Amino acid sequence: PRLRRLFTNPRDVELLQWAGTCRKDDGMLRHPADSSEWRKIDMTFPDFCGEPRNLRLELCTDGMNPYGNMSSRHSTWPVFLCIYNIPPWLCMKRKYLMMSLLISGPKQPGNDIDVFLAPLIEELEKLWKEGLRVYDAYKKEWCTIRVMIFCTVNDFPAYGNLSGCRTKGYKACPVCGEQTCSIRLQYCKKIVYMGHRRFLRVGHAYRGKKKEFNGMSERRKAPVPLTGKEVCAKVKHIK
Repeated sequence: PRLRRLFTNPRDVELLQWAGTCRKDDGMLRHPADSSEWRKIDMTFPDFCGEPRNLRLELCTDGMNPYGNMSSRHSTWPVFLCIYNIPPWLCMKRKYLMMSLLISGPKQPGNDIDVFLAPLIEELEKLWKEGLRVYDAYKKEWCTIRVMIFCTVNDFPAYGNLSGCRTKGYKACPVCGEQTCSIRLQYCKKIVYMGHRRFLRVGHAYRGKKKEFNGMSERRKAPVPLTGKEVCAKVKHIK
């Protein structure tokens, strides 16, 4: 209903097509539509990008204390959807933010957040596969739009809850996986993650420095991130 209501306003419909029709494409990064991920989706799903009215959403969630007391153990989790088709100066305006869920405390949902998200995911899956019939008040015609989740925005602990990835311990990096470089500090008993110089280009000056880092030069290559299919295969294997 919220999306149907947006399409009944001619001005809003015009704005919802900004990324596909009015965006300035000069190689500068001003908006998610300028990113390589956006272009990759365009190449992967040409039928989706062919309709500028199709929406790309961002899912954002994190815990908060509505009572303003940092010492309280209460944790409420709002789940927002932001529209990325509109100009960057409007993406985060209250009018275009959709609070789809409000998971009340007193405790955080943790890994069980998928239970709360299940109805939302089912609706988003339907919007991706079947689409939504709306009336375009700008062009004065009926059309069927589709919706996709372009990205998620959250901190690292919330990322672990949403994705099911491990974000604690010795192998906490979702990019490095089993090749995560980590050590446990002797006195504070905390695990820290090293080996970041692996991601620098080969021949970078920092790779050869020893004294400024851990006493060793870095000659290893950056680990290759797993694809979505490889991650799903590992999850099924663990189960």
